[in-house]
Amino acid sequence: MNQFTECYQEENWATAVAQIHGVTTSLLWKRLTVLKMGMIRSKYSAALKVLSKKAVFSSAEGREAGIPSRMLAYFCAKGQIERVSKGIYKINNLDFDSEFEWEDLAVTALSIPNGFICLISALCYYGLTDEIMREFWIAIPHATTSPVRANAHIVRMRNISFGQTTIKIGSQKLKIFDRERTVVDSFRYLDKETALKALQAYLKTSKDRKPDIDKLVRYAKKLRVDLTPYISAFIL
Repeated sequence: MNQFTECYQEENWATAVAQIHGVTTSLLWKRLTVLKMGMIRSKYSAALKVLSKKAVFSSAEGREAGIPSRMLAYFCAKGQIERVSKGIYKINNLDFDSEFEWEDLAVTALSIPNGFICLISALCYYGLTDEIMREFWIAIPHATTSPVRANAHIVRMRNISFGQTTIKIGSQKLKIFDRERTVVDSFRYLDKETALKALQAYLKTSKDRKPDIDKLVRYAKKLRVDLTPYISAFIL
């Protein structure tokens, strides 16, 4: 105790503690920093574990789980949490199992609650195009404001209520338009060459899937797209 008191009178407390333990001041600070980080992780580990079950979460959900905004910023700086967009975060090293190639698309789609995977992204997922998915195509209701997401192509659509389905990537369920709606939308929003290739690929029968032409024509009629001449050309 006397040794600590004497040192404290001459230098700061960190130097005193370092001398007592026979280490340099810089090494002491490193050890204290590691200890502090470990204590912080331990304090918020339960909350982080809860949030890690979500593909993405909002700052409000973080606060509800027990992590204040300042700690979200801290964990982002340490690389444990990633800021996807304004007020939207994800826990790093999220497990999407073997379907890692769709992870970025999944994170983007899940960060838009009222969005559906559509057009190029849906065509790529269904194997109906040979185009490279350079952006994540997400459809939202026409009356809503387009959110800003990195590498995302947001499409405001009317008649968004039909042709909806879900897919599972890892443990996450994602909203997406079914194959028929995706093909019809291709004629509405994409260039004709891409749309025709998608239709041709859709009409090919395999042991795993068969085209539902009645459903396709019904969708096309509802969306005011005339596919009859193209379907006839491909199947006759």
